[in-house]
Amino acid sequence: CTIRSWCLITMVAALERQIFDFLGYQWAPILANFLHIMAVILGIFGTVQYRSRYLILYAAWLVLWVGWNAFIICFYLEVGQLSQDRDFIMTFNTSLHRSWWMENGPGCLVTPVLNSRLALEDHHVISVTGCLLDYPYIEALSSALQIFLALFGFVFACYVSKVFLEEEDSFDFIGGFDSYGYQAPQKTSHLQLQPLYTWVMAPNRVGWGDQCVSVGKEGWVRQPISPHPHFWGPLS
Repeated sequence: CTIRSWCLITMVAALERQIFDFLGYQWAPILANFLHIMAVILGIFGTVQYRSRYLILYAAWLVLWVGWNAFIICFYLEVGQLSQDRDFIMTFNTSLHRSWWMENGPGCLVTPVLNSRLALEDHHVISVTGCLLDYPYIEALSSALQIFLALFGFVFACYVSKVFLEEEDSFDFIGGFDSYGYQAPQKTSHLQLQPLYTWVMAPNRVGWGDQCVSVGKEGWVRQPISPHPHFWGPLS
């Protein structure tokens, strides 16, 4: 339940970030966010269906996601040789679009600069002032939030996948893996034994008729011993 709730929170944060990246035409973050949303769905499915492999894939993606967000923080804060004025990595170098928060940040006042020599073809120059928090810090905080969610999601995914693997190893199909203590069930017959009747035919003798012995259920015999009326008596 914990990892499901955490995945839902991660999904909401990813969708929120995807919306603002679409508004700013940030193509690289849009692609990364899409892959992240698919990975989160995979993690939720693995949790619901008790599939440890899906959770392992989700955990592996979170490692890449942390690295990507760390790069975004370094890019917007211009760490090392990275520069927003020279590099257009977020738009695959196809346009000069910036983060949506550049013009729509809290308290920002946008003023267009007319007839500026810096304006390229089909572009205009604006002046942004009065922002309570500049857009690079907003983007950095958003990436830091994603890293925080990813770290806890990684821990939860590893723990739950370990539990699922242990349950799969200890699952008993036929009453245990102890082959010595296992005995196959004995077949029981539902048939009842019935009494057997045997007729023994004796050869004819002089002055005798057909002699036969009948062994019945009650242990009595009928034995004709002479041509005269039959004699009944117990079997000796």
